[in-house]
Amino acid sequence: MARIAVIGAGMGAMAAAARLAVAGHRVTVYERTDTYGGAVRRLERDGFAFDTGPGLLPLPAVYRDLFVKTGREPLEECVELVQVDPSSHHMFADGTRVSLPNASRAGVVAALEAALGAEPARRWGDFLVRAREAWDRTRRPLLEEPLWPNWRTLAEREPYPAVPHKKLLRTRRAGTLAEVGAWELRDPRLTALLESHALAYGLDPRRTPASAAVLPYMEHAFGLWYVRGGMRELARAVYERCLARRVEFVFGAEVVRIVEKDGRAAGVGFRDGVVAGADHVVAGVDHHRLGFLAEHRLYDDGDVRPEVSGEWAPPGRFGVLLALRGPREPDAPHRTVVHTPGREAELDFLTVGTDTPASPTVTVLRPDDPALRPDAEHESVVVSAVVPSDAQWGEGDLDERYADLVVEAAERALPGLRERLLWREVYTPDQADEETGAEFGGVPAPSLAGGGTGFLRPANVTALPGLYRVGGWSHPGGGLPHAGMSGALVAGLIVEGPEFRGSQ
Repeated sequence: MARIAVIGAGMGAMAAAARLAVAGHRVTVYERTDTYGGAVRRLERDGFAFDTGPGLLPLPAVYRDLFVKTGREPLEECVELVQVDPSSHHMFADGTRVSLPNASRAGVVAALEAALGAEPARRWGDFLVRAREAWDRTRRPLLEEPLWPNWRTLAEREPYPAVPHKKLLRTRRAGTLAEVGAWELRDPRLTALLESHALAYGLDPRRTPASAAVLPYMEHAFGLWYVRGGMRELARAVYERCLARRVEFVFGAEVVRIVEKDGRAAGVGFRDGVVAGADHVVAGVDHHRLGFLAEHRLYDDGDVRPEVSGEWAPPGRFGVLLALRGPREPDAPHRTVVHTPGREAELDFLTVGTDTPASPTVTVLRPDDPALRPDAEHESVVVSAVVPSDAQWGEGDLDERYADLVVEAAERALPGLRERLLWREVYTPDQADEETGAEFGGVPAPSLAGGGTGFLRPANVTALPGLYRVGGWSHPGGGLPHAGMSGALVAGLIVEGPEFRGSQ
């Protein structure tokens, strides 16, 4: 039985802790704040409740597997999963609307045909076939296995089988998501639909590899799910599973250094000078903080280095939490994406840091959940957009000016919003930084093949023996299912050793 110290109580860290405890190890989680869940947080006020992190769960199979492997009670006995249908309602800049059914490629194509016409729908259907091929090529190496030692193959080889495109008498293949939209979809509404999946993680489609086609494919193929009571209930269930497996949690414990002895990680040190010894250390923190804690020996010469990609301030999520009077319409979609009329301005604000905020693409979440509202005569709504996390949030009137832009966009999906509004709370990347410890409150994206090192995450193992990375800032990247898989990979590497190659 080994002693294992886990830094942080995020979803990936707790997934690793539960699996390691079941394997017979003594696991202690040290969390600097007073609660668990990482970015999966909740704000409550006046009987209203809001998810301030992820609002929906893709690939629930990852957490089903976690609960099967760590106890008798399956996930569905611990939380109530609700399949969201339609999975999303899209409002395009030209006024076109379409609702896309959940987990049905044929249904999605039929809905697009009714809204956009037969030819655009056929193109989207053909695109999904190619996206599936990219998914089949990358699913294991980028989600289910530890990062390959020859990871540069993943970084340099584009798995998306793009259609050849003739330009200037030469045949070219789409290398970016934007090129897929321009060359293959050839409809601004389909392009907006495609690019919204990248924008959700702050990825600029003009630079994002074509393999990001797996993001809409995952949603169409596996569906989206909501956890009744709010996504915070999923974090509670994972935390309680950890407690049932005798994982110890120490809250208010800020780790300030990783202790080394005889050339390997040997424990963690706290601000008051106390040291907790360990045989293995699992760090569920972003790479900036981990580099500060260990200071050296985190990367081998051939390892993925985040700083090489220039990713010092990944985009963050800006949320406006709305308390509304009046009941939710029974047929209101759970999720609506309101697409920006100014694509280039939005992308420049997001990635270049232009001084003037642009009208954003916003996501409106309206869960039909009595647990999130004081009574049936009120409604809680979360409206969010992805923004540059290193903007001057909290200074001057930027927060309120941008909140006005977000609410103005959301009014297309919520007619009469201003008349119904009781109050609003603004949730900025700065607040996410304070709650989660992630640098600038940034949101990590899932790892993607192609496009170079900037779209992969560092391996779960480090150059310091006994120290492991877990969570969205490590392989296989951000998002709830990827964080859960990182926990499975780290547990496998510790229990089975460096020969571990993922679940079969």
